[in-house]
Amino acid sequence: MLWLYTLHRDPPTPLHPRSGTEVRGAWQDVIDGISHIAYITDQSWRVVTYNKAFAEIFPSGRVPTNTMRWMLLAPEAREVLMGWDEHWLPMVLPQLRAAMAALPNDETLAGIEKDVLADPVAGPLYEAGGGSYIHPDGDERPLLHARLGPGWVSLCTAEPLSSPRARLMVMIFRPGEERRHTGPAILRAT
Repeated sequence: MLWLYTLHRDPPTPLHPRSGTEVRGAWQDVIDGISHIAYITDQSWRVVTYNKAFAEIFPSGRVPTNTMRWMLLAPEAREVLMGWDEHWLPMVLPQLRAAMAALPNDETLAGIEKDVLADPVAGPLYEAGGGSYIHPDGDERPLLHARLGPGWVSLCTAEPLSSPRARLMVMIFRPGEERRHTGPAILRAT
């Protein structure tokens, strides 16, 4: 509260030592209650929990233990994330770079970075730097759903307030080859 009262902002670091690595159990009920593809990852992109709709997007039937590692390095991801090199990779690499800057001692992220640098496709793009893209909230990207075929997902992200750096991801899948925007682009209180 002192940070808020005196400096009018949140403290620069989490106040709880497990913050960013765990979420309260009630979040499982939230995930189970979402009909869209939904999951929660910790600060290192390790999957904390997910719903059935998330599990159904993977042709292998296996949910990855780490979504960042999967998106950047898994051969399966390069098929599921349609247009991987154009629509996904350029947006995900800066997220890894930002996470490494924020959490330089995170062993999971360091391992992912090491493997990305060794990858013949992702490595050179990561080393080249560039891009200041740090979150996907509001993006629409192509996805090849294992059960429903090609389509587009609208990405909606949020952060559980009691666990900064953990993230809730909801992916609204719309089948079809063409990108479709539905509903208002921006919602405002009335």
